[in-house]
This record gives sequence, C-alpha cells and structure tokens, in this order.
Amino acid sequence: MSPLFGRRPRAATAPESRGEGEEPRRSAEGESGEAELRPARWVVVVPVKPSARAKSRLDVDGVGRADLARAIALDTLTAATACELVAQVVVVTDDAALAREAAMIPALRFVPEGDARGLDAAVATGVSAIDPNGRMPRAALLGDLPALRPEDLADALRAAASVPRGVVPDAEGTGSTLVTAGIGIEWTSSFGDGSFARHVTLGCTALPIPDASTLRHDVDTAGQLEAARTLGLGPRTAALLPR
Repeated sequence: MSPLFGRRPRAATAPESRGEGEEPRRSAEGESGEAELRPARWVVVVPVKPSARAKSRLDVDGVGRADLARAIALDTLTAATACELVAQVVVVTDDAALAREAAMIPALRFVPEGDARGLDAAVATGVSAIDPNGRMPRAALLGDLPALRPEDLADALRAAASVPRGVVPDAEGTGSTLVTAGIGIEWTSSFGDGSFARHVTLGCTALPIPDASTLRHDVDTAGQLEAARTLGLGPRTAALLPR
C-alpha cells in the first residue's frame, strides 16, 4: 500500500498511572467492578468516486463539477469523523487529490478502490480491509451528504445498534444513504436506483430517521443541493456556491 493511502498515525494516549500493587480503578456503578456500559462505536465506510467522473448530473453555474464533488465529499467525511459513535472512517477511493485535501481530517483511513466495479464493490473493499470478520458494527455511508451533522449520524447509529441490519432512506424514500450491519453479521449492500426496497428485501430494518434529518439529504442534482443548502451546508461546499 502506498504512503498516500496508508493510515495516518493517531496521537497516543498515555496510560493511567497506578501505584505499585494498586488495582485498576473500578467502575463507579458499584463494588462489583463491572465496566460501565458504553454505546458501540462503528466502522464507517465511505465510497467516493474520483471527482473527475463524479456527480455527472450536478450542474451549478460558475462552479466546477469536480471541485464541487470533492468539497461535498470532504464535508461528509468531516461530519462522519466528528460523530461520537464513529471509531474509524474508511474512505474507498482512487482520488489522490481528495486524500491530500483530507490530510487534516482525523480518524481517516484511505483504501484504494482499484478497478471501478460500483458502490457495493467499493464498500465491500473497505469493509474487508478494516474488519473482515465483523468484530465491530459496520456502516456504509454515501459520500455526498454536504449538510450532514454528526449528531444526525449518531442518532441513526444508535437506532441501528438494536437491529442486525439497518437502512436509512434518502429524502425521496427510494434510495439509501446509510446501510448497517451489527457485530458478526455478514456484510451485504445493494446501492443504486431504488436501493431502499432492495435493502429491506435483504433484511435491513428501516431506521426511524425523520425527514428533516441531514442524513437523508444526499446530493446528485442542483435541486437536491438547494434542499441541502436550506439545512446548512458544510464549509467547503458553501464556500464554492454563489451567495
């Protein structure tokens, strides 16, 4: 794996010091010392097409399509890494420029896509690279959610933790923006036109995410971008658009 697509090191956390013979600190929940229950943290895979061939239906006057596609992806990644329930974001892409511009976003791992075989193959590549045995809960998130807020993603992941497989529909109710699989559940997905119904057929539970959630507003057209704009776009996408 080339250095470009390698995993950036994260700052080490110093271990908690103890005196000689001192036992580890116990949970505040009781003398039994049982660990405090914490919500599961997720691996989130985001497939991103190279910006030169992304968003073919997204035309905005005065804005380059490739620049806009990359800005949308970067805003999505920033929001995903800021989500409190996300342990790792895996970006599957061959867009070297995206990797360079994402250098300041923490908790990212880049995996090369290789031969372009569609979203599902790209997601499967990311899942197998980071957690092939399903030791953590995993999710696939579309990379075109420029208004995404970390708390909206967290709400969906909390809901997904109670089902083996979950799916969040897009604003139109026909596509999918997030697909999940719990610990030990074999990964499968079927993105593309009409994907929501296919995901339900595959055993995904429709997660109770409100229409106004920023997680439901992916962007493929100028009209969808304007709808996302009313929710509040990420800074990179907003900076490219005329005021």
